[in-house]
Amino acid sequence: MRILPAAQRQAMFEIYAFCRAVDDIADCDAPHAERLAGLDAWRRDIGLCYVGMAPAALRSLAQQIDAFHLRQQDFLDVIDGMTMDVVADIRAPDAATLDLYCDRVASAVGRLAVRVFGMDEAPGLALAHHLGRALQLTNILRDIDEDAAIGRLYLPAPALAAAGVQGLEHATPLEVIAHAGIDAACAAVAREAQAHYEQADAVMARCPSRAVRSPRIMSQVYHCLLARLRARGWRAPRARVRVPRAQMLWIVLRHTMV
Repeated sequence: MRILPAAQRQAMFEIYAFCRAVDDIADCDAPHAERLAGLDAWRRDIGLCYVGMAPAALRSLAQQIDAFHLRQQDFLDVIDGMTMDVVADIRAPDAATLDLYCDRVASAVGRLAVRVFGMDEAPGLALAHHLGRALQLTNILRDIDEDAAIGRLYLPAPALAAAGVQGLEHATPLEVIAHAGIDAACAAVAREAQAHYEQADAVMARCPSRAVRSPRIMSQVYHCLLARLRARGWRAPRARVRVPRAQMLWIVLRHTMV
């Protein structure tokens, strides 16, 4: 975000702050009812931003909504995605549920971002669709241990079943990720993520380079992370994988010099 022109940078900071706030509500230790009430309050406050009655804390966000014509539904989709984590811990969802989750918590953010980047409607929506899913699936593959520790398992049931992981309805997430078939299940999800990266790259290749600097950087950093995860595999024990700082800086420099 820091490589963007000042106006776009401020808009992205406001979008990020919104996402951080609702994510913190979804992941905090408060009772379910309290977290749901907090998310409902955000729905109400976002609605007020669209009728000229933004709460004082959201006046800057409301200014960015007006300046970049950000859609209310995209903000609501993000909140709905966070609500999915609160209503019940997601465990081995079916393919449609996982895709809906990825759309809400990642691609919806992308739909807000591409408006800030100034992309045309059709390629912007296509990029948000594919890159959002690619990034979210990469996060899922990176964080299987952390998610399992809090009772969540985002790996899709079809991939787990195809890898021979049975009895999902009775197993805990920690038991599932200790199964011998976890590597094959994660590899299948990684192939899906890879396909989305390729589709996102194809969209960006057809766009003016300055309009897609930030998504190119994010795509390449996360794509490197996915490659490192695939090289490591998912059999336990799983060492934490990161993209070296020097490599991230090189990616940033490559695109800021264009």
